[in-house]
Amino acid sequence: MNILVCLKQVPDTETQIKVAPDSKSIVTDNIKWVMNPYDEYAVEEGLRLKEKFGGEVTIIGVGPTKVTESIRTALAMGADKGILVDDPALTGSDSLGTAKILAAVIKDLDYNLILCGKQGVDDDYGVVGSNLAELLGIPQISIVLKLEVSEDGSTVKAHREVEGGTLVIEASLPALITAQKGLNEPRYASLPGIMKAKKKPLDVKTIADLGLDASEVGESGAKIKIMQITPPEERLAGKIVEGETPQEKAANLVKLLHEEAKVI
Repeated sequence: MNILVCLKQVPDTETQIKVAPDSKSIVTDNIKWVMNPYDEYAVEEGLRLKEKFGGEVTIIGVGPTKVTESIRTALAMGADKGILVDDPALTGSDSLGTAKILAAVIKDLDYNLILCGKQGVDDDYGVVGSNLAELLGIPQISIVLKLEVSEDGSTVKAHREVEGGTLVIEASLPALITAQKGLNEPRYASLPGIMKAKKKPLDVKTIADLGLDASEVGESGAKIKIMQITPPEERLAGKIVEGETPQEKAANLVKLLHEEAKVI
């Protein structure tokens, strides 16, 4: 079974994010970049399926050279090879543009299953997977918590949570799955895995290599335009309700809610 995993590199969730002077981007100096957390579940699921059915796991990333760090992390976990699309024309691509780039890479590859994280933790759009499946003309099941592939590798059964229960969806392969937290527990890369990853193939492609027109991707081809980014408003300091007894504190709380918060 040949499995493709689409990977995004994002700022570490513990990184302090600052809005850039243009108010349309963030300050990237001194930011630690990591594999998108939801993509870790996709990588792990791909590796588990490879261990069960055989085949290869190929990691595909889009972005500047630094994205190779995250691709190498996935290779160190056990993936077989990587593909990076690195081109200045990609800058400013939105979800549809990214899906077009991924589709251009994938159309010539032999695959049974595509795995993606359900969303990127930076922009939180969560639509690259569905856009990609539409462009490739294959079934897509999103926000999956459990995945079962038939023994003959012809169909996949996916479980996803819905209010009050679990929805089970079956689709024929090839198909695209987006992974949710809880699908598995991603493994850590071992030291031997890290050493082996340095020698695994990583192919770098440009827009020209993929036969794409630069006007279809990047900022010029983006359907979503970022007009302004603003930090959240600072939260006001809390207030301690004074009182000698619980009854007195309760009375003072009611008074504050009525006179200051004006909620009662």
